[in-house]
Amino acid sequence: MARQTAHDFHPAVLRLFDRYVHGLIDRRGFLDGAGRYATAGVTATGLLEALSPSYAEAQQVAPDDRRLRAEYVDYDSPLGHGRMRGYLVRPAGASGRLPGIVVVHENRGLNPHIEEVARRAALADFVAFAPDALTPLGGYPGTDDEGRDLQRKLEQPKVQEDFVAATRWLLGHADTTDRIGIVGFCFGGGIANLAAVRVPELAAAVPFYGGQPRAEEVPAINAALLLHYAENDERVNAGWPPYEAALDANGKRYEMHMYPGTQHGFHNDTTPRYDRSAAELAWERTVAFFNRHLRG
Repeated sequence: MARQTAHDFHPAVLRLFDRYVHGLIDRRGFLDGAGRYATAGVTATGLLEALSPSYAEAQQVAPDDRRLRAEYVDYDSPLGHGRMRGYLVRPAGASGRLPGIVVVHENRGLNPHIEEVARRAALADFVAFAPDALTPLGGYPGTDDEGRDLQRKLEQPKVQEDFVAATRWLLGHADTTDRIGIVGFCFGGGIANLAAVRVPELAAAVPFYGGQPRAEEVPAINAALLLHYAENDERVNAGWPPYEAALDANGKRYEMHMYPGTQHGFHNDTTPRYDRSAAELAWERTVAFFNRHLRG
């Protein structure tokens, strides 16, 4: 059976799903709205299940890939939630220090997809570190619905501090150089923008469809920015024009790419919103950007 894509769903259903996964409506709100687009063969519940992630089917780099050394490690976040945990991945045959990349999850904790993104970054010859914002609540609980519920319970200013602390932790790690970048997706894209504001030593930041900082925060950015946006993502894209104006006004280094026909979450290959050509191009650009700004 062919894998479903965003084109298999009514645009209104995709908008409802985006609102659901970002906490703007609850499960009942999605089901009530999607019910208008259900058919004899597909119920509203079936639409929700079809749009939800399938991690095992999409896996590209196995957790036990022999090319990599992966482990869970703790780090201190004194201004956040105290003792935090993340997933650290290095090339198995690396000799000497490598540039580091912080990999930031979506609004549901460190799920298997983001762990795999960290492994992909390590295969590109970086030290990758993926923190789990849900550490204070026991870590990623096993499903995205539970993860979203848990992440909403956390104090968001402390969550932000946890990722700032993770970035500084990787910057000081024995296996990394002094050139550190960050990449994040959705909520994590907003964190990537935040880290560019908060960590002056950060060399490069790559937000995927992430919320933007306030215009008055932009002067603090030192990092080079590579910004990926989905064309069909009105909620996030509304913040781009003022961000662009502030970046230009302050002479900041940035590239922006808007991917035609894509949905929010197009890089995540575990759901039908995945767009293979856009995701592969965006990741190719991301690795090239990090190579350019983190090496040499």
